[in-house]
Amino acid sequence: MLNKQELSELILKMVPEATFSEGTQLTEVTVPADKLLALAEGLKNHKDTAFDYLISVTAVDFITHMTVVYHLDSTQYRQLLVLKVVLTDRVNPTVDSVFSVWATAEFHEREVFDLFGIRFNNHPNLKRLFLEDDYGYPLRKDFRDEINIMER
Repeated sequence: MLNKQELSELILKMVPEATFSEGTQLTEVTVPADKLLALAEGLKNHKDTAFDYLISVTAVDFITHMTVVYHLDSTQYRQLLVLKVVLTDRVNPTVDSVFSVWATAEFHEREVFDLFGIRFNNHPNLKRLFLEDDYGYPLRKDFRDEINIMER
């Protein structure tokens, strides 16, 4: 198993633009959206990392941008990694799907699409899970539910 420093150095070899969060228990790396898929493939297939399990995909709306967050696990090395991608286009937020790397991404990405409106390029079946097509994206900070507003 690689220690945090060795893992960070390996990731920087794969994606020199990667940045790392300081003071975190887990290794947290942020990469440009156009580097996500190549890094995901590298992290899964590299003999020293073998991140073979996508635990979750979620997103966070920071008003000025959205961040897609991936939690990865190497079942071989019992190591966890947090991978992030910052999306600055709020009108049409898109990132490549990691379904081709981890099949479990299919429903995680659909949920993020349904709740945040983030589109995943090359997803095999990107459609809403819970909500009507015209409902809006309720986990965005600018979402307003005009139908279900409670009167005070």
